[in-house]
Amino acid sequence: MRRGAWGLALALALALAVPAAAQDAAAARVAALFTQKIESRWFAPSFLKQVPAAQVAAIVRQLGGQLGAFEGVRPEGAGYVAVFEKGEVPVSLTLDAQGRIVGLFFKPPRPRLASLAEAEKRMAALAGKKSFLVLKNGEVLAALDPDARLAVGSTFKLSVLAALLERVGAGGLAWEDTRPLEAAYRSLPSGALADWPAGTPLTLADLAGRMLSESDNTATDHLIHLLGRERVEAYAYGNVPLLSTRAAFVIKADPELARRWREAGADERRKLIAEGEARPLPTVQRLFAAPPAPEVEWFYSARELCELAERAAATPLSGINPGLARREAWKQVVYKGGSEPGVLNLTTWLEDDAGARYCVVATWNAEDLDENALFGLYGAVLELLAQKRP
Repeated sequence: MRRGAWGLALALALALAVPAAAQDAAAARVAALFTQKIESRWFAPSFLKQVPAAQVAAIVRQLGGQLGAFEGVRPEGAGYVAVFEKGEVPVSLTLDAQGRIVGLFFKPPRPRLASLAEAEKRMAALAGKKSFLVLKNGEVLAALDPDARLAVGSTFKLSVLAALLERVGAGGLAWEDTRPLEAAYRSLPSGALADWPAGTPLTLADLAGRMLSESDNTATDHLIHLLGRERVEAYAYGNVPLLSTRAAFVIKADPELARRWREAGADERRKLIAEGEARPLPTVQRLFAAPPAPEVEWFYSARELCELAERAAATPLSGINPGLARREAWKQVVYKGGSEPGVLNLTTWLEDDAGARYCVVATWNAEDLDENALFGLYGAVLELLAQKRP
């Protein structure tokens, strides 16, 4: 998945323990960004080398135009929230010893939700196909077509993790086991392993961690072949035969292969997967130039993803990337998401300090979906749960 943020990471904001006075200064600077003329002297030279002050000002103007009048700033976890008439924006801001900005990050704007019922209504108003589910200890707090199987992109990798957890739990494999990268299992990004040389040794923990935190496709395909496709299919909820990412890219990039996939039954599709995995990888340019092939996908319901996310909680690897959740607000976070043209899924499993367990799944399939619209709504839902206001 492409990890989304409305603005951009204007510089690396480090998560450090900050004295109260520095926190007050940072909050004041956040407010100044939205209430005063932005000046270059507010920023450290290292910041301005990456992003000019005018670019920050343009983002701030766009936010104001979208969200209305600025109302104030409040702390939230390690960062802040800029509150507007029509919504709010989580902001991370870091100052150096001279009080200059060295790190600034705007997360997607989110609505000011009064309840999960309001979130459900907003989800229903999105164009296209959508599914939404919020569970607490297995009980439904909010739901919109939770049993509809929609395309979820890379979130299918939770099925790969489930099969791996089973093998490790049974003693058939160990996290420290090492396997070399193989050219035959190389895939396209996301993930750095697409460019690593064949023969590079990696532990299973490293492969799994990259699959989950970076959505590394090459790591995913290595694990599918190591485990065996049929073992993964036992956790794939009808996605049989299960596409590897390499096969999916090859088939999507070739209109004739995509047509054959669309018309094929399970046996023929299994042959197509083998054919696709044996072919050279397409270029990214060829892949995105090909006609849409929405049938070449992984399809799950929100309930099924909650079951997989619950299994994923057995390993801390599933929380390396917390997604849109504030890690400090929860005892444990599990996250996996998936996105590609026309497809967006966000799946988060959470446990609070009292032991209550939550699952939040949102899936959206539409030709021209606005990722940031769902990022903002989803982030607002997670914040409602963090504040215990469902």
